[in-house]
Amino acid sequence: MKDHGRKLRVAFINDTARNGGPGRSLHCILKFLDPEAIHRTVVLPRAGEISELLETSGVADEIVFERNLVENPIEPWSRPMQRADFDAPAAKKAWRAVGNVVRGAVGFARLASFLRRGKFDLIYCNGTNADFAGGALAAVTGIPAIWHVRYTSLPSAVRAIHKRLSSSSGVKRIVCVSHAAAAQFPHCNEKVRVINNALDVDDYSASRNRGVLREELGLSADTVIFGSQGRILPRKGYAEMTRAAKIALDAMTPEERDRVRFVVLGDTPEDYHPDHLAECIELSRTLGIASHMIFLGFRADVRPYVVDFDIAIVPSIYADPLPRAVIESMAFGKPVIAFDVGGVSEMLRDGESGALVQANPPDVEGMAKQFLRYLRDPELRKRQGETARERVVAEFDGRAHSAKIQREIIESVG
Repeated sequence: MKDHGRKLRVAFINDTARNGGPGRSLHCILKFLDPEAIHRTVVLPRAGEISELLETSGVADEIVFERNLVENPIEPWSRPMQRADFDAPAAKKAWRAVGNVVRGAVGFARLASFLRRGKFDLIYCNGTNADFAGGALAAVTGIPAIWHVRYTSLPSAVRAIHKRLSSSSGVKRIVCVSHAAAAQFPHCNEKVRVINNALDVDDYSASRNRGVLREELGLSADTVIFGSQGRILPRKGYAEMTRAAKIALDAMTPEERDRVRFVVLGDTPEDYHPDHLAECIELSRTLGIASHMIFLGFRADVRPYVVDFDIAIVPSIYADPLPRAVIESMAFGKPVIAFDVGGVSEMLRDGESGALVQANPPDVEGMAKQFLRYLRDPELRKRQGETARERVVAEFDGRAHSAKIQREIIESVG
């Protein structure tokens, strides 16, 4: 850095304002970057949970809103997407899509001008749409870009342009959250760096967080809580988790059923149709386990809830790149039960910090057996939970993670 004689100006483009894994991961990166070395400008489509998080914590030097960053192709032009917009007449949706193409072009031009005027040294692209936009912006402005890849697949319609952009000279580095994500780039493997997600291990510790879940639900200290957190989408496996809970509950004694609850934090984003959360709640009622399967909805801060889990469940049934729910639960000393998919397998060591269940197809009965196993063995929960915490501290600490990211930024500008 001293060779540059000034801070590097980096524009971090986050393509959604929603509170989710990419935004929270970006917050962790910004928190531990050296502010004397890097000026941190964050570009968002609008104000929302992520801007509030960044503003409250003071980890960004500047937050810029570009309202023409389109989050959904059929969203209204004047407000964020709502689920009811999916039911709009076909002509209205088509008209909105055309308008959003124009909006996207205007936003692209405005961003290019902003980057040039600001004399930025690097474009840091955080998110799928941000990668596409940043790759094109690098080509137009001559400012190098880094892609932070948090996905493991793309629609076939965009794969050709994705391949071309990733191979372009403007994209200097491709930071992938897992080897599963990195598998998309055999054509430019020399650019790829696998850097797992991370977190502030101090912020995610039982000693710093008071649990509120048992109090909120009126649960006794001896109630065993199987907890999960995430976006409620079909590929996240919450229907499979619900069915596994039904199988496990049916195999329990009356005393065991009385002291077990399955709790899920999260909702279905408004730009997704149909509402999968409502579908899962209805499934739990149909299966007759609604009193034991509790869907709490969205919580901006999950820490006071996760700290009260006894066992964490991450039921994704697709190649989930590297879900933060795994390392957040491990950081709190919780063993994790998950299907053996994508980046989950890279974080979770079967038999050491939790259990991996066959995923192709999802072994729902196998997951139910793990529920029973962990319910009936408190010593197993304690031992694996301690191992999980130790591994997060050793391998997923945000300080070391941001140091790696900062090195890639400096070398990309180099």
